[in-house]
Amino acid sequence: MAASLRDGALSFPFQRHNPEPVSSKYRCGGRISIKSARASTILEQEGKSRGSSDNPSLAARVERSLLGVAQAGESPRARIQYLLDRAARLPRLGDEERVAENRVMGCTAQVWLTASLDDDSSGAAAVHIGADSDAELTRGFCAVLREALDGALAEEIVGLSLDLATMGLSGSSSRSNTWYNVLLALQKRVRHLLARREGKRTFDPFPSLVITADGFKPEGSFAIAQAKYLLPDATKVQLLADYLRKKRIGVVAHFYMDPEVQGVLVAAQKLWPHIHISDSLVMADRAVKMADQGCQAIAVLGVDFMSENARAILDQAGYEKVRVYRMSKERIGCSLAEAAESSSYTDYLENRSVKAPALHVIYINTSLETKARSHSLVPTITCTSSNVVQTVLQAFAEIPDLTVWYGPDSYMGANLAVLFQQLAAMEDDDIAAVHPLHNKRTIASLLPRFHYFQNGSCIVHDMFGKDVVSRVREGYGDAYLTAHFEVPGEMFTLAMEAKRRGMGIVGSTQNILDFIRVRVQEAVERDFDDRLQFVLGTESGMITAIAAAVQHILKGDKSAGKSASIEVEIIFPVSSDAVTTSSTDNSLSSSAFTIVPGVSSGEGCSLSGGCASCPYMKMNSLDALLRVCALAGTHKEDFLSAHEIKHMKRDVGGQSMTQLGCAPILYMRHFQSQNKLPEELKQRIITSA
Repeated sequence: MAASLRDGALSFPFQRHNPEPVSSKYRCGGRISIKSARASTILEQEGKSRGSSDNPSLAARVERSLLGVAQAGESPRARIQYLLDRAARLPRLGDEERVAENRVMGCTAQVWLTASLDDDSSGAAAVHIGADSDAELTRGFCAVLREALDGALAEEIVGLSLDLATMGLSGSSSRSNTWYNVLLALQKRVRHLLARREGKRTFDPFPSLVITADGFKPEGSFAIAQAKYLLPDATKVQLLADYLRKKRIGVVAHFYMDPEVQGVLVAAQKLWPHIHISDSLVMADRAVKMADQGCQAIAVLGVDFMSENARAILDQAGYEKVRVYRMSKERIGCSLAEAAESSSYTDYLENRSVKAPALHVIYINTSLETKARSHSLVPTITCTSSNVVQTVLQAFAEIPDLTVWYGPDSYMGANLAVLFQQLAAMEDDDIAAVHPLHNKRTIASLLPRFHYFQNGSCIVHDMFGKDVVSRVREGYGDAYLTAHFEVPGEMFTLAMEAKRRGMGIVGSTQNILDFIRVRVQEAVERDFDDRLQFVLGTESGMITAIAAAVQHILKGDKSAGKSASIEVEIIFPVSSDAVTTSSTDNSLSSSAFTIVPGVSSGEGCSLSGGCASCPYMKMNSLDALLRVCALAGTHKEDFLSAHEIKHMKRDVGGQSMTQLGCAPILYMRHFQSQNKLPEELKQRIITSA
């Protein structure tokens, strides 16, 4: 099963090995391949490192059970019959046990799992397992796993760690792997049983919002605050729509807006079409389309660089007379964008070797002036969290001996470095599925030529991130996990683990929204009662778009006459102990810090499950939008002078800042449409060396 890059989000298989697999299809987890030669080697090592074959460890017993499936016969028919025989021996669960709370998430078929504790003669807790499925082959796989684990000590099961790649077991990248999902669900149940047995709380749950076809059920004060405006005030919706229609104002807003303003905007879209909510890349493009369709002003709900980018792109498109308004007369900052404006970032670019061809790949979420100044120093192309992997790999493929300098997001840069190291460990066909012009040799050669900025995020309490990731792993290890590419190492690693078994996504805000849509649509098509859990590893403002998309799917299910009851729970991994500063200077004393709830980093302040909401984005309030709309086009319009984004007439190195700053964006657009770097950029790279 090859790796793939779908809609900008990376999907990795378990690592492949040379022995030819034998395969059988089953309903939960797609195609399973078991390489018996590799598994035999692992078992030989197990016998040496974990104990004798007469008393194997729990991991060795599980691995031996998997090997038993591979050695069941020479033909797929024989192996299928082996699984059917195992399924016939598996005791059926009663109707009272085949219920939603016992379901294992991530399976196409229905899989139920039960667990109970029983003290053995030594006083240790032994685990008794029940499993069932409505698909016979899946029942067979569950039976094999149950035979290996039933009666094991609770501590052994909780501590069990299986690497299905090294065991020779690989799964579909589009569906979850039954073995892993059942094991993770079992470990979660056993942890809870042990906690109850000791009189302890099972785990500290995060706030969440349950979405159904008929409404919302928030759990926890934070979720209640988020859900409050999902059903907006109809009077305010009508007032906003009337203003926009009368004055022909278009609205482009980022996903991370305050829930009140997002709720009103979503409802107002039905009354005035020129409202668009998206990630930052699309906002400026939509502003141009709105101008094409007659809008005379654009209200930008985002941070300042988003308003500046909209102004510049409108100017480039010939719409200099279309006014652009931001929502505050005060500066709407972004700590990540400010990091790229620092002297240390300039030093980072100036200190590169001038002897080798160099390309600066800069995150789209930076100011136009930063893009212009960077491009004057090093040939520059912008990227997003959706296309950064392909941008970097394509550049390395097209330009020999290239050195890439990525910035300013340190976490995304570190994640890219880890990801490229993972690619280097894969086989050539898996690497080619990610990028067709690369193989093990080329990936290995680019590793020392990829650099990233080291100081491009806010200062965050270190223990906060680790604590939240630990809580996600222990309390929600069997749930779907979503994470923005900006998150730091701990959350990135956890999300990539989930991705490998079809239970996660690492990508942009749009990738996250699309992933949730697809999983909910799959649940609808299965047409049985279900409850899906998604950990939202990005800024909480996404909940408005998610809730609207999920409800649209669930309501369509009801209107089609289906009777299944489907609930979708969105988990907010937030911590009241989070500490954020708006400074990027590590030398500042604590008294200089601006403390806000949650973590502020990058596009959406989403570190290690941290940020409840971005304080900068929340400056775009509904009251501010209504005030701007009320004053625009009236004799009091002068009061909006500080809100209006002016035309940029400054020069950088004798060139127009607007033209120089827009060039990296236009290079990216060319790459997205043509799948290759523009010749103008390539020539600039070659001649600048």
